[in-house]
Amino acid sequence: MSVYNISKIYPSDQRSHHLIDRLLADEGIRRDINLDYTCGIFDDDMNIIATGSCFNNTLRCLAVSSAHQGEGLMNQVVTHLMEEQFSRGNAHIFLYTKCNSAKFFRDLGFYETVRIENQLVFMENKKNGFSSYLSSLEKTRKSGEKVAALVMNANPFTLGHQYLAETASLENDIVHLFMVSEDASLVPFNIRKDLIMKGTAHLHNIIYHESGPYIISNATFPSYFQKDENTVIESHAMLDLTVFCRIAEVLGITRRYVGEEPDSVVTRIYNGIMKQKLPEGGIDCIIVPRKEWKGNPISASTVRKAIQNHDFTRLKELVPFSTYEYFSSDKAAPVISKIKASNNVIHY
Repeated sequence: MSVYNISKIYPSDQRSHHLIDRLLADEGIRRDINLDYTCGIFDDDMNIIATGSCFNNTLRCLAVSSAHQGEGLMNQVVTHLMEEQFSRGNAHIFLYTKCNSAKFFRDLGFYETVRIENQLVFMENKKNGFSSYLSSLEKTRKSGEKVAALVMNANPFTLGHQYLAETASLENDIVHLFMVSEDASLVPFNIRKDLIMKGTAHLHNIIYHESGPYIISNATFPSYFQKDENTVIESHAMLDLTVFCRIAEVLGITRRYVGEEPDSVVTRIYNGIMKQKLPEGGIDCIIVPRKEWKGNPISASTVRKAIQNHDFTRLKELVPFSTYEYFSSDKAAPVISKIKASNNVIHY
């Protein structure tokens, strides 16, 4: 068996990135837009014959040239990426793969978390990772005739989010509020969490949860082995629903509340799939009409646009006082700068 060199591919190495794009395309994979580390294996002619990447604590865009499959190159790529992850202090690692590749990654020490048949498998390197997460949630279970759930990214927390939480709180005995803890938003998680909790502090039947690694945001759901954007959205929704139904069973949740989405194509498709699929798991999907301001629905996108335009008069009309107070303070300056510099404050 030949011995090949594996090395990090730097962003400035345009030749290697071009070769990686070609290899991924040959293997039916698109390069994911969310990558923060990439490696490649070179043959004797300096062609890339295997590659893999990371984003946070996930492995992505793994591929071996068809001419070199069966040579143990994927094992070498995964080992290299795992060493990179461990050097970052990440011990809990995840990957997404096609269904027909899951057995290979099981042989490399990964365990199946959930499977979306004929689409993807979500895997992790801890045998009891998901079951331990469910056990930790079970400790927060409280009895109630009506038990509901909300999942919020809140980037940032708006009057729309507050209205959704108030509606769920009023109509149920217990509300489990899952805050997307993945740090892939313009507003960091520690701030989003603080604003959510301050903005809902008057509601006394809410139980707060950090989502952990099992509830994944639109921003970082992988798209690299799926044929088009709609397939990506549908796969993300199905993964979310599969995970959520397991969570709901543990907590006795029978209702999930979501905000109506008149503007975002992604969320509208997502909500439609939830409306169809959640009842199959015995869970009602309740879509709440958006709270409006001057006849327009309030969304996190419109709030980010107001911040980007430094329109604090408008901002004050769209968010609870706790959110406005934060963005009016000096400590919000780095986040405001990040929002102002962004080309993507209005989400598709």
